[in-house]
Amino acid sequence: MSPAPPRAFPWDDALSAALGRLGWRPRDFWGATPREFAAALGRRRTPAGLSRPEFERLLASHPDPSPPGSAA
Repeated sequence: MSPAPPRAFPWDDALSAALGRLGWRPRDFWGATPREFAAALGRRRTPAGLSRPEFERLLASHPDPSPPGSAA
């Protein structure tokens, strides 16, 4: 199964949040880094956890070795 293609960045939503909700001027938005913009919106980057199917695929692709002397 191939990974999903990347989604386009939601520029309209980002501009709306920066210029509307945050009250930034366009130059403030374009001068900010993505991390600064996310912080201004109150968002912190957290890694997404594995879903159960992803975890099962990981287990299947990297099984634990059998202990020495076991009948596996």
